[in-house]
Amino acid sequence: MGNVGTQYIAHGKVDADGSLVAAEEPLASLQEACGGEVGGAVAIPELRSLVHKAADYGLRLARQFSAVDGENTVTAWVEIAPHFSDDGRVAECDIDVVSWHAEPLPLENDREAVSRRIEINRHLADCLVRLNPSQGILSVETQAPDLADFLSRTASAMGAPWTDFVELPGNAHEQPLHWRLLDGARCAIDGSDRMWTAHLEPLGKGDAGSSGFVLYLTADRPLDTRAGADNTTPLDGASFGRDLTPVLRQPINRIIANAETIRTKLAGPIADEYSSYAADIAIAAQHLLALIDDLSDLEVVESEQFVTAPDRIELADVARRACGILGVRAQERGISLVPPVEGESQLAIAEFRRVLQILLNLVGNAIRYAPEDSQVWIRLDRIGSRALITVADQGHGLDQEQQAKVFRKFERLGRSGDGGSGLGLYISRRIARAMDGDLTVESAPGQGARFTLSVPAADDMRSEQRDGPGKGISRPKADD
Repeated sequence: MGNVGTQYIAHGKVDADGSLVAAEEPLASLQEACGGEVGGAVAIPELRSLVHKAADYGLRLARQFSAVDGENTVTAWVEIAPHFSDDGRVAECDIDVVSWHAEPLPLENDREAVSRRIEINRHLADCLVRLNPSQGILSVETQAPDLADFLSRTASAMGAPWTDFVELPGNAHEQPLHWRLLDGARCAIDGSDRMWTAHLEPLGKGDAGSSGFVLYLTADRPLDTRAGADNTTPLDGASFGRDLTPVLRQPINRIIANAETIRTKLAGPIADEYSSYAADIAIAAQHLLALIDDLSDLEVVESEQFVTAPDRIELADVARRACGILGVRAQERGISLVPPVEGESQLAIAEFRRVLQILLNLVGNAIRYAPEDSQVWIRLDRIGSRALITVADQGHGLDQEQQAKVFRKFERLGRSGDGGSGLGLYISRRIARAMDGDLTVESAPGQGARFTLSVPAADDMRSEQRDGPGKGISRPKADD
């Protein structure tokens, strides 16, 4: 093969089965660096694709390919020539390397590395804890059965350092330590026989952690769902949320984490097309996980036994927590979240966790559909005996027909490809009405949308007369 006067650096040969049966240096070394060997299948991804294309179409190809040998990025130009057997099939392909350039891998951008690590931790975590700047607990979210005691203990001690509820082997220092020393620490949690790794994501601009932290707790192994099966009391009928959701969540989260590892080139540079494939896998898995969560919630709110646990709560606090949880997602789209100002207050009678769930849905929708570089406001109000909390955006708005349909089950207003199930607003309104409240919308095309949750207001004087001094205020609940 080859053109007259062309000087080749190395030669190789691939048989009809796709095995690299012969290779000279440096092609042989690159084959081994990519996990293969001479005599085995072509392990260099882009070169393998070129060889398959030449064999499938019976064409001579001259192309450039890139690969990573562990320390360097290799860019090479190759000529591939298929040879045919008597029956007209491709029997083998010659590979001639025309040029070869290797340069050290670029230093990783620190910001990209941190962003990638956070994304992976987010999807691997079995427990998410929102912390204040002193690492005190603000809220806990988990569905891990072996963390039920941990959830109960933290719910009754909001504001306490998270390190009071875990055991850090070999660490007798006063807690909590600086967050950088705790990031990546292994710990044990009472009630769980699994070991856990803590990852801390600092929030706030300028000084890391000035707006608190998100703590991700990741187990060292999946929970054995068979353990204790003989000791559990069987419940009547099959349940999607109770029986299937816990089983599905963990493997899907790990699919997302592994896809993100590939997408963000954690193991080194790869071709953009492979990174794009991994991104598609991660997005599809995230959509599937969101649908599973929505279907599980749908089963709960449509049950005849569904009730809420009303308590005396502070709506301003719930609003600020929702903004804190979704702050990173908003920043990614350049959207500013504007929570109630410090000192503003509106007491209500409702279930803290359910109000937070509704606000996360409303603010999440606003972030998803509002234009980039816009604002989303959360405002408090009171009309008579009703306490109101409104989420307003600067999006395209809804016309009268859309407003009439937006709370219907599986209604997506003609949108496609955005990952929504069309259940979020339906579920949120069911929850609001179960709390003796309601969820409504006001909008006009081009003027954004304003979703308002109304619940019974808490009256300080009447509450004190009913409960006696000091008995009217309860701590917010993190779970049922």
